Order: sequence, then structure tokens, then C-alpha cells
Amino acid sequence: MGKKLTLGVVAALVLAVAAAPPAWAQKGPIKIGFIAPMTGGAAQVGKDMLNGLMMYLAERGNEIAGRKVEVIVEDNQGSPAVALTKLRKLVESDKVHVLTGGLFAHVGYALAPKVDEYKIPMLYPVMAADDLTQRKPSKWVVRTGWTSSQPSHPFGEYVAKTLGYKKVAVIAMDYAFGYEVVGGFQKTFEENGGRVIQKLWAPIGTTDFAPYLSQIKRDADAVFALMVAVSSLRFPKQYEDSGLKAKIPLIGGGTTFDEFVLPSLGDEALGGVSPLIYSAAIDTPINKRFVKEYRAKYGKVPSYYSETNYTAGRWIDEAAKAIKGDVENREKFLAALRKVEIPDAPRGPIKLDSRGNPIQTIYIRKVERKDGELWNTVVKTYPAVSQFWTYKPEQFLKDPVYSRDFPPCKYC
Repeated sequence: MGKKLTLGVVAALVLAVAAAPPAWAQKGPIKIGFIAPMTGGAAQVGKDMLNGLMMYLAERGNEIAGRKVEVIVEDNQGSPAVALTKLRKLVESDKVHVLTGGLFAHVGYALAPKVDEYKIPMLYPVMAADDLTQRKPSKWVVRTGWTSSQPSHPFGEYVAKTLGYKKVAVIAMDYAFGYEVVGGFQKTFEENGGRVIQKLWAPIGTTDFAPYLSQIKRDADAVFALMVAVSSLRFPKQYEDSGLKAKIPLIGGGTTFDEFVLPSLGDEALGGVSPLIYSAAIDTPINKRFVKEYRAKYGKVPSYYSETNYTAGRWIDEAAKAIKGDVENREKFLAALRKVEIPDAPRGPIKLDSRGNPIQTIYIRKVERKDGELWNTVVKTYPAVSQFWTYKPEQFLKDPVYSRDFPPCKYC
């Protein structure tokens, strides 16, 4: 028969058990897989995205729900095929608990079915493909960003009613994001008495716009441009050099004049008006602190790409804390991610609608120079905008997703 335990031994065992970390804390770090273009024409955008996420985690001591955090970064080069390969590696080899990142809408469409197949939560802070929270919802994708057309709906009304433009020519990137940004604008602009009189489509990565600029109809009241990545760096200067800026005002989608590109632009960007879910010039204490600390850390003003990924970091944090760090339980983690509400993000209050897309503020911004820097000054605010604007969802969803040909260009 074994020796009897003395009171001292019992006390020591009790203390050892009491001091032991909870079971979930013994499972190692929470692994976050981050996929974005880190090389090529969109590399700066990818770095802004990663900076935002890493800044949030650094502020929390790289811990979430009492567990250390490990971020595994993969470069998808802006390619759907590469993104799928990197997704497989992160899930099967690295055993990540949650995924985030992404940039282009067509990459978002490509990843969603595979994310559902793996049954692993993935946040979409940037990939704005409309149908992922509309006609083709993905169970395991949690959109913390926006739909492509969401800022365009109020903007179409604003351009018609406030700016008073009647005829607008469009030049945009020739892929899903371009179609959806333009489609949302065209729908509400024309419903408010405007006419889109031309649509020109340029491939992603276009840097020479001379062939397109020569085609723009000179009787337009304004030109609506939707640029992304390297095209945003080139288009405004070429528009000015062509002599068009002096004759036809330039407006556009939010990524055309985002903060990631403003430091590289000069007077050619002045006066550009665009809508987006964020501006570094939002005048709130929370955003001012975010901008100040981001600038101190990275030497630049945060872009929308930075803010959305900073907020994605908080989103993961809030959900993990709600389930006491048990991120290995994917269904429970997914349910927690879908319940997160953030009342005080740098961009403003955010909560998900019944289809999983954020209801949030849309800002109409105008590029102005302030203290020698270009800023997106907020000129109008639309609070609590949903992906369906003022339309009834069931009615809105009877139409096809915005595309190259929908809405049709009946005034072209």
C-alpha cells in the first residue's frame, strides 16, 4: 500500500493545481494566417494592411484572451491561384486558427468556397465583393470591411443632388470591384436625375491611361474614376497632364484617393471627391489617437487599408475573449466573430447586419492641402449605412449583382 499523503504534500498539490494555467492557455499561441500582396504593384497596400493588424496586436502585448499570438504572413501577389495555394498552406501545414487579409474582390470570390470547405473563419477587412454577403453568402467568411457598392450608393445621390452634376463619364478597373463600385454609383446617380454617358474599362495594373483619356467625352460634367493599387499612383497626374482636370472635375471611388496614395501625389489630386468608410481626417478623439500613434510607428498617415486591418485585429480579440480563448472550437469561434460589435473603431461604430456585412458610416471626402500634406477632408457624413442603402433587401436582391453590363449604360 502506498504512503499516506502528509498535509504538507496535499497543500503543495492544491497550490500547484491552483497555479496551473487554464487548459486553453496550454494549447500554445493563437495562430493568425495573413494573406495579402506583399510584392508587385499592390505591395504598398499589403504593407499598410499588415501594419494595421500588427499595430493592434502590439498594443495588446501580442496577446489575445491570455494567449500569445503568432501571425504567419503569406504573399498572394494579388493572384487568385496563388492565394488559394497560400490558403492551403496556412490551414493544412501551419494549422492557423483564423485567417484575415486579402485585397482584390475577385480574390475574395475565389477564396470563399475553399474557406467554407475548410470550415475555418476568415475575416475580409478589405475584399469587398458584393455577393459574398448578398446572393452568394459564405458561412465561414466574416466581412469586417464593406461591400464595393456600399459607399457608392450615397455618393451617387450626393453627386446628383449636392454637386449638381448631370452627366458623368466613367473610367474604372475592369474587374468585379470596378463593376460593383461603378454600378452602385450609377444606380443612385441616375435615380436622382443624373446620366452616366460613358463607361471605359482598363485592366488591373494599367499605368498608361493615354488611350482612355483621349476617349473621354468632353461634354461630361465630371469624370468618375475607380483606381486601385499602382493605377491610383498614375491616373491623377496623367488626367491633369492631359488638360482634362482644368475642364472636367475628377470624382471617384474611395480607393482612387485613399491615404495610401496621397503622399505620392501633388496638386493633381486637389479637389478630388470620393466616398469611403474611413478618412484619416475623421475628427474624433479615437481616430486622432489612432492617426497620431500610427504616424509615430510607421512615419505616415494611416490609410483605409490600415484602419480596416487594425479593426480586424480587435474583431478577432473581442471574439476570442468572448469564448475565453477557445479558438480551437471553430463553430463557437465563428459564432462569436459574427456577434462582435465595435462602437468606437477609428472609422466609427460598426455592427453586422443579418447577412453579415457591416452597417457603418460613409464619409464623403475632398482632397485638400493642410500643413503641407494632402488630406481627405470630410465634407459630408452618412451614418449607419447598410449594404442595401435605402432599398428593401428582398427587392434589391432580385436584380443581378452589379457587373460590366448592369446597370446597362442606357445614356452611352
